[in-house]
Amino acid sequence: MSRIYIETHGCQMNEADSRAIAAQASAAGYEVVAQAEHADVVVLNTCTVRDNAEQRAYGRLGHFKTLKDRKTHVRVIVCGCLAEQDREKLKANLLHVDGVFGTSELARLGETLVKWREQAGEEKDSSLDERWLEEPLGGEADCIGDAYSHLRAFVTVQRGCSYYCTFCIVPHVRGRFDHRPMEEILAEVRRAVECGAREIMLVGQTVNAYREPATGADFGELCRAVAAIEGLERLTFISPHPKDFSEKMVRDLARIPQLNPRVHLPLQSASDPMLRRMNRKYTFTEYQERVAWFGRYLPSWLITTDLIVGFPGETEEDFRATLDYCASGVFSQAFMFIYSQRRGTPAALWEQVPPKVSSERFKRLVAAQDAACRATHQRKIGRVQRALIQGPSKKNPQKLALKTTDNVTAIVPRVEFLGDPARPWIDVRIEEAFTWGVMGTAIGDAEHHDAPSRPVLRPLIDLSAIER
Repeated sequence: MSRIYIETHGCQMNEADSRAIAAQASAAGYEVVAQAEHADVVVLNTCTVRDNAEQRAYGRLGHFKTLKDRKTHVRVIVCGCLAEQDREKLKANLLHVDGVFGTSELARLGETLVKWREQAGEEKDSSLDERWLEEPLGGEADCIGDAYSHLRAFVTVQRGCSYYCTFCIVPHVRGRFDHRPMEEILAEVRRAVECGAREIMLVGQTVNAYREPATGADFGELCRAVAAIEGLERLTFISPHPKDFSEKMVRDLARIPQLNPRVHLPLQSASDPMLRRMNRKYTFTEYQERVAWFGRYLPSWLITTDLIVGFPGETEEDFRATLDYCASGVFSQAFMFIYSQRRGTPAALWEQVPPKVSSERFKRLVAAQDAACRATHQRKIGRVQRALIQGPSKKNPQKLALKTTDNVTAIVPRVEFLGDPARPWIDVRIEEAFTWGVMGTAIGDAEHHDAPSRPVLRPLIDLSAIER
């Protein structure tokens, strides 16, 4: 069987695209493998949201050239935003790249994979010693199926963005808004639930801007239709834009019991002058209004955000507005970035904040937000929360990694009978809190989110083995 390796950089949109690539590859007769050196086709799904992501992608393509120099039959594919942005550059300068598929061309990838599999065979040297390649290639594979991978499913509802924030390359590489028909979305959710998905994540570049092409139904109405599907246990979404939340939409969301109690609400800056320069299309007062709606209709929900430090023109006063808002504890978690110039965006041409100033501000912001994050997690100590299994902890396979419904990572020791994929919901008594998440003890497991739990059996002490 032909083998394919998929590596994903970037956002949940790219993760969803990689799952679609894996599905096409499986339908074409490929096995998805965990190491590039064992594959016949290597796929790099790229991100260009920041300069270091772009440089990382080019670095990985250099690693894959090392592989192809040694194994000439291997095909290298570039997908995602870099493929859209640097299509001609990739074709002209990286001759070891066999295919470039932009964000709007993934449907053609399956046909290419079928053609390549039919051509494969005699040229492949399966006797090659691949061990020498493992160290230089590194990387982390995506879409490798395990006992838990079916429990969560990404369903793309909307692609592209039409807002043109002055720092953002997305509209240039993913295009303007493109909304899928609601019935198509609902059919995909039904298939995922039938295959055992306990949680569905609706994905879009600006997901709450969704409008059903035929009827104009908004994102709140879409969520209510998805939640009505029989067997759906939990529902979540990423990544919305503050501009597109209306009070009516938030009220609609409050009527959906399956929704996970967490919303990601990217702020970027708490300074109105910065928001105008960023072309964010809302004021700080309007942003606070959205926060107030969630507090009124969904008071138990956690709010997470994105923040940019050192955007062109940012003064100490602008930065202090963001710092003070974070220090108030409004956000349970934040993804924080120092501004990165992106080719083709207006802000890249403006006078930049000195790197030393940006770095110093970034450290202050991280310290303030980390304190708010730890405080959120510390409030969980002593509580029992139900969480869905992700899989073995990456740092210690003797422990299980879980996600609470409000998207907090929980780590628990593995004990006998714990971790059955048929009983993936774990009741965790939370005992320790950290910036990254919590640790605790599993006290029960359940087949469904709303089902009663079965007590977790503890290891018995063999009294006969105790020295007297």
